[in-house]
Amino acid sequence: MTRTYCKFMKIVLAVAACLPLLSAAQTWPVKPVRIIVPFAPGGTSDVQSRLIGKRVSETTGQPFIIENRAGAAGMIGAEATVRSPADGYTLLFMSAALSVNTTLYASRAKFDPLKDLAPIMLVSSAPMLLLVHPSVPVKSVRELLALSKRNAAGLNGGHNGAGTTSHIALEMLRQQAGANVTPIAYKGGGPTLAAIVAGEVDLTFATLTTSRQQISAGRLRPLAVTVAKPVAAYPDLPTMKSMYPEFESDNWFGFLAPARIPRDLLTRIHDVLADAIKAPEVRGFIVKEGGEPIGSTPEQFAQHFRSEVARYAKVIKAGNIRVD
Repeated sequence: MTRTYCKFMKIVLAVAACLPLLSAAQTWPVKPVRIIVPFAPGGTSDVQSRLIGKRVSETTGQPFIIENRAGAAGMIGAEATVRSPADGYTLLFMSAALSVNTTLYASRAKFDPLKDLAPIMLVSSAPMLLLVHPSVPVKSVRELLALSKRNAAGLNGGHNGAGTTSHIALEMLRQQAGANVTPIAYKGGGPTLAAIVAGEVDLTFATLTTSRQQISAGRLRPLAVTVAKPVAAYPDLPTMKSMYPEFESDNWFGFLAPARIPRDLLTRIHDVLADAIKAPEVRGFIVKEGGEPIGSTPEQFAQHFRSEVARYAKVIKAGNIRVD
């Protein structure tokens, strides 16, 4: 009888120990949730996170508070997330910059994004366009490459700063397509776009979101898109991948959590966020801004993140790209 009782009590205690975790996952959220956006207010990541946070607040009854923690191309906010409790009440809303920075900041960062962050959901993807100033006498990527090789000086290509996705795309153009282009760094997407519109540089890679108005006004000419498939806004534009199989890049946005988060809690958070992504106001904003709503599974996001880190690492090392 005593042995049977002891076995019974062990089972009871084991079940009881699991109940708090099950309850936490099933009832999340029961208090305000902090969403760290590692960039300044007003950008695409900030606006998307606020729209999603507002929607989730309405459906769960709990506040989702956006905290902008800008610095080091998003790495400061990412580190703050890693150092937070893995209880589902601190989430990171990050962009594709993390795919680049995993390699670029490897010797400086006090954490490893691949090991210390758990992907929850890839929310959306925004393609970049290869753009030229109208004065550049080309109408295709092939013509652009030929023009760049006609003289030793080549062409000037603007980008948003060392290690940004626009910089990496420009470096891909040099490495994979053999373009004779001198990279010129600007402090962000706005200054880069202003520079090419003014004719200071010949070409750049910019998101469809930021460049669409200038294209419509005839101030910029698009030649190709950087994602694997043609985009709805410009269905006739070829993809860089169709010409150069390894050339693929997008500016994605997604949610991550500290890697220590319990699996059942991560699943619960994913499901709540998935409902928010389906809301017309959220999807409508993403599409209006030239993006594609995704709403991936955690596994799909993790696979995409790993593949991008590996692809960009090759470009960074081959181009000897560094941050000051």
